[in-house]
Amino acid sequence: MKNLGQMMKQAQEMQGRMEEMQTRLSETEVSGVSGGGMVEVTMTAKGEAKGIKIDPALVDPSEVEVLEDLLVAAINDAKSKAEAHAAEEMRKLTGGLSLPPGFKLPF
Repeated sequence: MKNLGQMMKQAQEMQGRMEEMQTRLSETEVSGVSGGGMVEVTMTAKGEAKGIKIDPALVDPSEVEVLEDLLVAAINDAKSKAEAHAAEEMRKLTGGLSLPPGFKLPF
């Protein structure tokens, strides 16, 4: 039974570290850009959008579709960076433990 108690303690410690990581991810900001830096989106590493900056040169009523496309590209760039940051934090937390494909923590 000593092993079970030790496993439970380790699980509780892991849960605490997971909560700390989630807090860090919600506080960490990443930026995605498109159009050579003319559009920038900032979001947390958990994927919450925080802000958008648009170069005034892009604000042309006849170019709305271009601006929309650049916004989507910048959001996707920021989201990709947020996911990469979260994955790196998870690798640090799990000590490089490889999880099966599609298996994500926290559950």
